[in-house]
Amino acid sequence: MLLDKIDDLLKEVSQLSAKNADDVEQLRIKYLSKKGEINELMDEFRNVAKDKKKEFGIKINELKKTATGKINQLRQAVETTETGNESLDLTRTAYPIDLGTRHPLSIVKNEIIEIFQRMGFTLFHGPEIDDDQHVFTMLNFAADHPARDMQDTFFISQNPNDVTKNVLLRSHTSGDEAHYMEKHEPPIRVLCPGRVYRNEAISARAHCFFHQVEGLYVDKGVSFTDLKQVLLTFAREMFGPETKIRLRPSFFPFTEPSAEMDISCTICGGKGCGFCKNTGWVEILGCGMVDPHDLAACNIDPEVYTGYAFGMGVERIANLKYGVNDLRLFSENDTRFLEEFKSAY
Repeated sequence: MLLDKIDDLLKEVSQLSAKNADDVEQLRIKYLSKKGEINELMDEFRNVAKDKKKEFGIKINELKKTATGKINQLRQAVETTETGNESLDLTRTAYPIDLGTRHPLSIVKNEIIEIFQRMGFTLFHGPEIDDDQHVFTMLNFAADHPARDMQDTFFISQNPNDVTKNVLLRSHTSGDEAHYMEKHEPPIRVLCPGRVYRNEAISARAHCFFHQVEGLYVDKGVSFTDLKQVLLTFAREMFGPETKIRLRPSFFPFTEPSAEMDISCTICGGKGCGFCKNTGWVEILGCGMVDPHDLAACNIDPEVYTGYAFGMGVERIANLKYGVNDLRLFSENDTRFLEEFKSAY
């Protein structure tokens, strides 16, 4: 009779189930507590004949081990389920989650880099937090130049006795060119992309940070004609083979002579429209021949070497390429705006 009861309990225990922690606790009390069914069997075990005790003892131990293992298994399963339910975020986007797209600024920046790399330019990435020495002093900015003022530039720290020791967020990637020229001898043909910062009011046409790509070529016999041909090639690769360019005299401390470069309007084809203010031209970059002061500051002999430099805003190129009329859209991370560029790469 006792063996049959043990066998019945073994079958019963092996089929136990529980929906929650309370159910598991009730099963533990029913089978493993001091007043549980297994302990009751132990009381009956005292009355078993001596020659049968070993057989009965083995069966009861098997039953207790099976019941303990089954209840522990149920407890672990219930805890896993309840933990999973607690971490369920019902506000999450429903599956399937849409795949993202490459950012329009990344698309344009990579296209600019690819065009100039085919013309032999290599990449160099400088620091976003830099010193006045590389951002201003080595690039021929006077000690009292407005760009050093707190109204124009974000400073990390200022030294009232020596402006060259000021630490700031770079306002252009021209400083990267100074870093590169310090450590490399001509010929130099380098492209410096990166994020830059300026203390400007945020609007549809301006932001306190934006992205630049600047290029530098230094070698013997480099001329303004070389610069013009490189920029014409870039403009036609970027905006189409019918694109025209014009160079207007301008001023930059680090180049002489200097120029602003316009391209024929991509909207009206140069005929004149609201986008180009009816001039037929749109400005896209600044350029010029590297000032001898900059070469000398980087230990390059200006009597032997000449060079040209150019710089463009990636946002400006993206505006022209995709007709984006508000600069803030590039940094607001509105997925509706970003989804428009799925087919752009």
